[in-house]
Formats: sequence, structure tokens, C-alpha cells
Amino acid sequence: MKLSTRARYGIHAMVDLALYDGQGPQPLKAIADRQGIPEQYLEQLLVPLRREKLVSSVRGAQGGYMLARPPEEITMGTLMRILEGPISLADCLDGDGSCNKARACPTRLVWERLSQCIDNVLDSVTLRDLLDDQARLSAQGKENP
Repeated sequence: MKLSTRARYGIHAMVDLALYDGQGPQPLKAIADRQGIPEQYLEQLLVPLRREKLVSSVRGAQGGYMLARPPEEITMGTLMRILEGPISLADCLDGDGSCNKARACPTRLVWERLSQCIDNVLDSVTLRDLLDDQARLSAQGKENP
């Protein structure tokens, strides 16, 4: 299982916005440059985040994007579900009846537990946590040249 570019770029953009939270709208180009994300792709990623009211935009010369909620209210789980859709490790967990063994499959129980663990971790980490981790890692890097 690998994270898509969509998820990685979208989360990096949200961390960037969290880093500049309270400093006004951030131009799309500035976010794209800081994060190394193609500008057109970043614009596409921000559409569902804006639709779900995690990001707001301001038009005009001084416009750009900013968080619509505090960083401590936005979880990785929310971001992953918006950017990627439901987190499902196996088709049998989708509940669409695509697997005729789903009811009596012993491996399904493992996939259910693993999915729950992933959800729990992602839902327990906020953008604020990521900013705190980034600050801590940066401080450690300065201490150990």
C-alpha cells in the first residue's frame, strides 16, 4: 500500500497553510513553490478541501488560500478521506457484496482490524501535531550538525 501523490501533495499543502495560519491568504504560487507542487495540480487539490470547508480562498491581488479551521481541528484522517476517499484495504470491506466469501472469510477480520488501526492513528493526528513535530525535528537538526 502506497500513498498517492494526491494525498502526499494535498497534506503537504495543508501543513504549509497551517504553518502560515493567521498570516493572511497565501498565494497559490507561493504554496506551490515552497512545497514543490505543480501549481495547476495544487489548484485541483484545493478544490475538494475548499468544498469541505477546510480551506477558504480570497480573490484579488492580495488573495490566496488559508485554513478555514484551526490546525488542531483538522485531522489526517479527514484529509485522507477527502483527498483519497474511504480508506479500504480490501474490496470485501466496502460492503458492496463484491466478494462472495466476505461473511466467512477469516482474513477479512484481519483487514477490518488493520483498517480500524489505520483510521484510529489518522484520526488522532492533527495539523497542529504535524507542526509541533516539524518544529521538534528542526530543533534537533540544529542541535546535531
